[in-house]
Amino acid sequence: MAFLSQDFGIDLGTYYTMIAEEGVLLERWPTVAAIAIDEQKIVEFGQAAKDMFGRVPDSLEISQPLKHGVIAEFEVTMLLLDRLIKKVTGSIRLVRPRIMVTVPYGVTSVESRAVQEAVLEAGAREVFLIPQPLAAAIGIDLPINTPTGNMILNLGGGATQAAVLAMYGIVSAGTLRKGGADLDEAIATYVRRKYGLIIAQPTAERIKLEIGAAVPMEEKSGIEVQGQDQVTGLPQPLTLTTGEIVEALQDPLKEIIETARKVLEKTPPELVSDIIDRGIALSGGSALLPGMEKLLTKELGVPTYLVDNPTTCVVEGASKAFGPGIFPKIRRNLIS
Repeated sequence: MAFLSQDFGIDLGTYYTMIAEEGVLLERWPTVAAIAIDEQKIVEFGQAAKDMFGRVPDSLEISQPLKHGVIAEFEVTMLLLDRLIKKVTGSIRLVRPRIMVTVPYGVTSVESRAVQEAVLEAGAREVFLIPQPLAAAIGIDLPINTPTGNMILNLGGGATQAAVLAMYGIVSAGTLRKGGADLDEAIATYVRRKYGLIIAQPTAERIKLEIGAAVPMEEKSGIEVQGQDQVTGLPQPLTLTTGEIVEALQDPLKEIIETARKVLEKTPPELVSDIIDRGIALSGGSALLPGMEKLLTKELGVPTYLVDNPTTCVVEGASKAFGPGIFPKIRRNLIS
């Protein structure tokens, strides 16, 4: 039970929603809800709802309320946030918390207002919106308090964002409204076209996590999954290899590379020189795809490295942004 005001950071993600306090992760839930259609009532949240995907009767709907990093279903998002905030603060509190919420760089005013309203209705006293690349940079302790250039490439579930930062602000940036979900879709599309089999998103995600790679790997790996024949509708086993998944992911990976390249092209030469010396920091869940650093280093001509906390640095940075040495300096760069 919390009676005093608290400051939290929330990363409202397409795949996962996380909440942290003072740089420490408190909760991590799949951004999924199970809804009883007739009653329009949410019956499960988080992992329990995700486990129902593809396994529920017609009376239930499995909702992923965020698409490409922004809110697609306001009410579901608000209720999920309400449950998450109460989990960490307790249901009774004298003062509601301040919350720093991450949003993709370049969100529209309508999209940002939806996030603010959802978090306020979920129980926040004050809401601030921070661009995800800035939050990630704070979360990995990049020296963005200096006039030297630092670049981060954040590969999220719904969006890919590249940004160059200096003096606690974003100098140049770009957002591709595609991410890990589109890698899953590319795998499902490949299987359908090559083998005539339909696989669900959770199966495509499992294939990516278990044998996926961004470049050909020396070690040969394979996985057997069940698909549905798109002609007969009958189940059929299928064995896929890492080489096939590398082939399936080429198109979305090219778009990610192009997003980063365009940001480098519009960055001042002095800052590009700094980036070549320091390298590009790689964060986000899709950054864990084997070979991603190698691919980006080769295609961009700039050393790229995986950060120590790729999946949590954004939410950790959002919570650390309330720090007395940081908040006054970044406040002008927050989204109103």
